[in-house]
Amino acid sequence: MSEEKKSNYSADSIQALEGIEHVRMRPSMYIGDVGVRGLHHLVYEVVDNSIDEAMGGHCDTISVVINEDNSISVRDNGRGIPVDLHKKEGVSALEVVMTKIGAGGKFDKDSYKVSGGLHGVGVSVVNALSNSLKATVFRDGKIWEQEYERGKALYPVKSTGTTKDRGTEVTFHPDELIFTQTIEFSYETLANRMRELAYLNKGITITITDRRQKEKDGEFVSDVFHSEEGLKEFIRFLDGNR
Repeated sequence: MSEEKKSNYSADSIQALEGIEHVRMRPSMYIGDVGVRGLHHLVYEVVDNSIDEAMGGHCDTISVVINEDNSISVRDNGRGIPVDLHKKEGVSALEVVMTKIGAGGKFDKDSYKVSGGLHGVGVSVVNALSNSLKATVFRDGKIWEQEYERGKALYPVKSTGTTKDRGTEVTFHPDELIFTQTIEFSYETLANRMRELAYLNKGITITITDRRQKEKDGEFVSDVFHSEEGLKEFIRFLDGNR
């Protein structure tokens, strides 16, 4: 290495990236790769949040939809991500969860006894790698929402109406600047994963719908997965395919 190159290594060479920028610069560190596998991993991370609610006994229904524009919507009937002010960050807890790396309820043993996914990293990574994402929370009798563009909030969390529902819905569209190979989701790949999750979490119902495809009767392609016996039933299913 030349003396000139050595001298160029100074304090100015050290980059302190914010969490979201780091995810966009090195996405494979968080989702494995930016090919087909990494693309589908985005869905798994969002669904894992709903699975965590189910594992805690707060949710028994999860819906996954592949929309016409190849965006993904995941909705559950869990407690809903908190929307009240996060004292340390000075913004809604929802915005903290969606935009801060390493933020989430998974680190609080009283909120989640067990959890999967990237433990508080997952949904913010999905947000960072999506050109658009909308989070809607049904909580405390109100509907709350916030939209984001490549991981950054477009406006503060706001209430848009009242509801008797509860839970969270996340709709995101993967960023073509990151996933240059493809942003086309495979229904079969996602359906297989949802089937496995239903077997591994007995008693919950997971529905997956593909709004890009219709059956002969005009209905959208869809599957409903539910298991009362869990792993026993899963083993029978695997044996039946041999």
